[in-house]
Amino acid sequence: MRIPCPFCGERDSGEFTYAGALLGERPGFGGGESLDGVFEAVYIRDNPAGSHQELWYHGFGCRGWLRVTRDTRTHAIAAASLAIEAVE
Repeated sequence: MRIPCPFCGERDSGEFTYAGALLGERPGFGGGESLDGVFEAVYIRDNPAGSHQELWYHGFGCRGWLRVTRDTRTHAIAAASLAIEAVE
């Protein structure tokens, strides 16, 4: 799988670290959240088939965080942008 980095161009996925799906707010520690909520967010979640957004870290490149739109059935990447850019 090849991921198009906005800074480095298209690179092999081995340069990146998958950091999870972008599915909304994740519970944090120290804010009064229960451990059950953290457990559910990490281990009990949907695994959708099809296109969805993911967070990837380019550790062996520019060290940037990317928002990648990928189809989980084919691994085809439709878009990649910096994670700090506004969601369209």
